Amino acid sequence: MFPFLDKNRKNKSTGNEQEVNAADVLGNDMEANESNEDLVEPTLSIHPSWNLPEEEKYVFAFHNTEAKALKPNQLSITTVDSIERKNEFQFIALIRHSVNKPINLGEANIVLLNEEKRIILKKKFDLTTIGKLPANSSRPWKFSFTKKELAAVDAEPNNNWTIAFELKRKHKLDLEDSWKESLAQESIEQLEKIVESAKPLKAGEVNFMGIEAKVMEDHQLSVTILIRNGAERDLIVENLPLVVTDASNEVIAKGGFQFDKLTIKANTSKPWRFIFPSSLLLKEAENIDLSRWQAQVIQK
Repeated sequence: MFPFLDKNRKNKSTGNEQEVNAADVLGNDMEANESNEDLVEPTLSIHPSWNLPEEEKYVFAFHNTEAKALKPNQLSITTVDSIERKNEFQFIALIRHSVNKPINLGEANIVLLNEEKRIILKKKFDLTTIGKLPANSSRPWKFSFTKKELAAVDAEPNNNWTIAFELKRKHKLDLEDSWKESLAQESIEQLEKIVESAKPLKAGEVNFMGIEAKVMEDHQLSVTILIRNGAERDLIVENLPLVVTDASNEVIAKGGFQFDKLTIKANTSKPWRFIFPSSLLLKEAENIDLSRWQAQVIQK
């Protein structure tokens, strides 16, 4: 069934394993294994419909033995091999778990990672076809990515590419080095709290959240905005046209800001300070009411 499982490639480079908390994939359909804190070495379990020759069973058994022992209640995906076929690339992996009871998997997003562990492609798979996995077991399975899907993201996999479960990373604060150096720890912690308490972003959403606005002594307007990136890819900002309104809902400043590729990393929020010179103010400084204000991106 798997003639490409070359025994000469058994010592594939490390870094092809991913361990996650089983609850992150199984949800509430899992009871905690509180009594056992020892590491678990899952036992190989071949799907009943797979009629493998002994040599291929040996290869899978070898990879299973070489894989890391798991902590209790972990789920692991270990990339074993890959092969190019006529219309697709197949990745062969071991689905390993350390839950002390049989488990069933459902739909899950699997990501394709390149040599640098960057996500190249995400695809949803129906893992119910894997069948019920015995307690503390390891089952080989194949995941296919069509060449059409790969061409859409200009990707050409090689033997160093791997697959992994998509992890929902916690949205977090990302500060430029200059901010880290200039801000007090208390201010950083306040920003972290703002990020944690903000309304969750929808998938792919990008928005701008006002943090602070003040008119300085020289009548310049200082506005600090949290740029929030809910997408799975980094956001590169080169030009940002902004308009600011005050409590009277009147436009008090309007202007465009240029950047040398300001990067907002995927699933992070980055604060940035914008200074509107007095020449860009559309209202006398003494008449500006910043008890309530809003900054918006000018839509072209």
